[in-house]
Parts: sequence; C-alpha cells; structure tokens
Amino acid sequence: MILVNTDYISGKKLEMLGLVKGSTVRAKNVGKDITQGLKTLVDGELKAYNDMMSEARAIATERMVSEAEGLGADAIVNVRYASSAIMQGAAEVIAYGTAVRFTY
Repeated sequence: MILVNTDYISGKKLEMLGLVKGSTVRAKNVGKDITQGLKTLVDGELKAYNDMMSEARAIATERMVSEAEGLGADAIVNVRYASSAIMQGAAEVIAYGTAVRFTY
C-alpha cells in the first residue's frame, strides 16, 4: 500500500474510492504519568509520551490501511494525522486520507 500526503502519485491515474480512516485512544499508566509530570519540572523530552504517540500513529495507520484494503485500494493519498486530548494522560490519534485505485 502506497501512502502519500499529496493528492497525486506521479505517473499514475487514480480512481477515487472514498475517505478511509483509522483511530485509537491511548493512555499511559499512573506510574508513567507521575514520572512524566516530574520531568516537566526539569525540562526535557517526555519519552514515555513520545513513545505512546508513535505507537498510536502506527496503530491508526494500520487501521486506515486495513479499511482501504477492504475497498480494493492500491494507495491512500492526502494522508493526514490529527490528535486530541481525551483526558490527562490519554490522547486520540486519527489517520485519514482518500483511498484510490490505479487505473493505469
């Protein structure tokens, strides 16, 4: 599956199949929340949250690709990611784009 953040793929004619998306809500445990909260006092990267968001983007992407495969897509164009805080220490990540089939 080809994923691009442009509305075209060089050298390919595309048939638009529709919007596809994937999302997940992720949270860290209370222990990680406390240690990451303390880290904000001394400055620096919040590695546990960075890891959580990377994992969430990967899961959302997998779910979006799965939905596109169900439509018979060859690629997804205009791929975008968005995130929002659900509660302290928990975030939703959504990946979305347009599923396309190559018409050659």
